Amino acid sequence: MKKYLLLLAFIFTTISFAQTITSKKEDANPEQYALLQKVNQYYPDITLSKTVTNFYADGNIIDTHQEFDLATSKFSSYKIGIEPDNKKVLFEYVSDETGKVYGDVTIFKGNALRTTFSEKNNEINVALNGKSVYLKKLK
Repeated sequence: MKKYLLLLAFIFTTISFAQTITSKKEDANPEQYALLQKVNQYYPDITLSKTVTNFYADGNIIDTHQEFDLATSKFSSYKIGIEPDNKKVLFEYVSDETGKVYGDVTIFKGNALRTTFSEKNNEINVALNGKSVYLKKLK
């Protein structure tokens, strides 16, 4: 009996949390574009693009990505994501020159705080409004 109750609980829990997730390629909304502009102002390696792919669940944006044509770039991979609250940009790019570089830029009280991890250089860099405030080389 206990097994049947657990099975029923699992089934009803799974059904209640089921969501339909859809994606749509569209122009960035004003808040997303303002965030990208602010980030690009201090960190030009994070590109500024009007076109994004928004992922929706139950009509709300849950994730946003930018799409890029890598054919004419120096990157073998380049990904930009925007968090739903439009306060943080996540980035990851790979090139022969830089290796894999990833991190995020958070807007905090009007300031752009960036945390960058560089696998090729084995370093962590924290920058505020485009200026490095902490650099740590890992062994």
